[in-house]
Amino acid sequence: MGRAMGLAGLLVGLFLVSAVLVSTSLRHGAPRAEPAPAPAGWELASGAVPEDSLWPLPQWVRASRRQLQLAPARFQLVHGAGSSAGPACGLLQDAFRRYYEYVFGQRRPRKRGGGPSGARAEPELSELQVVIRSREPGCRSYPHLASSEAYHLTVTEPVAILKADEVWGALRGLETFSQLVHEDDYGSFLVNETEIEDFPRFAHRGILLDTSRHYLPLKSILTNLDAMAFNKFNVLHWHIVDDQSFPYQSIYFPELSDKGAYSYNHIYTPADVRLVIEYARLRGIRVIPEFDTPGHTQSWGKGQKDLLTPCYNGEQPTGSFGPVNPILNTTYDFMTKFFKEISSVFPDEYIHLGGDEVNFSCWKSNPEVREFMKKQRFGIDYAKLESYYIQKILDIVSSYNKGYVVWQEVFDNKVQLKPDTVVQVWMENNYAHELSSVTGAGFTAILAAPWYLDYISYGQDWKKYYSVEPLNFPGSEKQKKLLIGGEACLWGEFVDATNLTPRLWPRASAVGERLWSSRNVTNLQDAYRRLTNHRCRMLRRGVAAEPVFVGYCAHEARGR
Repeated sequence: MGRAMGLAGLLVGLFLVSAVLVSTSLRHGAPRAEPAPAPAGWELASGAVPEDSLWPLPQWVRASRRQLQLAPARFQLVHGAGSSAGPACGLLQDAFRRYYEYVFGQRRPRKRGGGPSGARAEPELSELQVVIRSREPGCRSYPHLASSEAYHLTVTEPVAILKADEVWGALRGLETFSQLVHEDDYGSFLVNETEIEDFPRFAHRGILLDTSRHYLPLKSILTNLDAMAFNKFNVLHWHIVDDQSFPYQSIYFPELSDKGAYSYNHIYTPADVRLVIEYARLRGIRVIPEFDTPGHTQSWGKGQKDLLTPCYNGEQPTGSFGPVNPILNTTYDFMTKFFKEISSVFPDEYIHLGGDEVNFSCWKSNPEVREFMKKQRFGIDYAKLESYYIQKILDIVSSYNKGYVVWQEVFDNKVQLKPDTVVQVWMENNYAHELSSVTGAGFTAILAAPWYLDYISYGQDWKKYYSVEPLNFPGSEKQKKLLIGGEACLWGEFVDATNLTPRLWPRASAVGERLWSSRNVTNLQDAYRRLTNHRCRMLRRGVAAEPVFVGYCAHEARGR
């Protein structure tokens, strides 16, 4: 299966962090009250200019044609009265600084007499007040599957109000507010009076990055975490190691990267990993690491003697190695210690354990493995041997109070799975049937099959990704609720830092809207207009997103 930046400057804002765990009253999918009737002069947002560039589209938007002006020297992002978070909440303080720069950062001094003659000055919006309603706002905690990302945003003169149960919803609302503000041709910053109620359709909205086939510098990963926040993704699925290289620097087993990485310059140190996790946390993004076994492990064997299965030709070893050796006690001793480290280093509740594409030919060739198969009464069914191995790994990980995600083959091969296992469906051939089978067995599912972005073609392939309806599979309503979301996967055989970002964006943006917005948001013409504007916004923010189609960006015409 296919997979810097001024760090000192990054670290300044990164580690100002304050307190507390999370509780919520407005969860994903929870019933919501209807917003109040529209005041006179308001209309639905379809005719309002700013909404043309909102991405992903919120669940409910009402916008007025009445515009307010923002003065960069006076406008403030502040904690509102009654908020359970305050200036000690480093996560929000960092977000306020970031979003002020996103809104105003590219500005120039206004030209003298720049406005049209006789134009009246718009009323001013002086501040955006952010109110966190939960007693424990989550300033120092990590986002998780059940975190609330819901928010309510009201933009009226003289103060805009952003309300959210938890800081994660506030982050999503700040992104939406920043998208509502637009700059006119005369250098004025304007926003239409607007009311938005919003929450994600799916709780798991991920991007898979592969750092084994090609090493991705820290700067590239951080840039794409920013882009994920701009598109309201909330999971980085970090496929950190594979056959080709082992760039993760283990604390317990440093020889894994010493011998398995491409070079000493192609590793992620413990400090690098902590930085990625914290950078992601400050943007409301979970980091789920994937350590795929028993296949996809050639790089592991270079630094861990006797971990892989020796392959044979007749009675003679060939000198080559296959998957992890499942018959040795030393294998499980190693895995117990290794996953103890991973469980400690990565704070998310889940670890991705892979389990896909295991080639049985080496196991079949090895006389000791064949003898083990006889003793276990597995016959010649090597899927049973794979299940034997994976069951032991699942037990090890469970002992550290971690949940796990596996690729669909683990389910297909009838491994005995715990009820809270998450199964990721990746095979495009008849994935609807697979979703039906997985959820029919009572397991939670993540969909990736239609969103393999490493497959490229001429034209606007974002439309194909956008047109997927994740819940179009046979099953009951109970089964549909077991699909918790999806992931856009960018495997790294032909991707490194030179083309990662433009290949991913804005194609992944299409997946982002499909996973966030309402099911009935399907108009391709409207999406094209908004996506084109959103791509330009990502460019302004330093993300090298490729063009959607022919044209230009307004900021280019202004000489930015």
